[in-house]
Amino acid sequence: MKSPLSELLVVITGAESSIEAAKYAIAVSRHYGSRITAVYVVDTATIRQLALSRIFVPEEGEEYERSLEESGRRYLQYAEELAKEKRFHIQTRLLKGSIAGEVIKAAEDIGADCIVIGGGDSGSAYRDAIVESYREIVRSAPCPILVVRGVEADKVYRAL
Repeated sequence: MKSPLSELLVVITGAESSIEAAKYAIAVSRHYGSRITAVYVVDTATIRQLALSRIFVPEEGEEYERSLEESGRRYLQYAEELAKEKRFHIQTRLLKGSIAGEVIKAAEDIGADCIVIGGGDSGSAYRDAIVESYREIVRSAPCPILVVRGVEADKVYRAL
């Protein structure tokens, strides 16, 4: 019988809580034999909105998108290193579009049994945009959502 957590999709945003979510997913995967796919979404939908609102000129939008891509690659690489440290492998995907839309699509594509997200970050407009994306993911997800909060994730990861 297939484990109820065979396929995990971890959403990486660059926030500390998303790194904790990745650590917790690695620990869960060890227990359940899960496969993990980590995704980072370059939020081109918001960049497009900012350009249409004339908050960004096109060149600024392109530069910001490149910067987000570079950050996304670094964070995904860090998630891979965390997994490798525990003799585990995760797949990574750098996606572009709306955060919620791309996460839901990725969950459907891999047949995710659970989407793992970090919780508890606040305080900036970017974080507020992520929180709104998370709300949309919760409303539209094709599978259960696991929100990882607190320092326990790091303790569980270190204990592996």
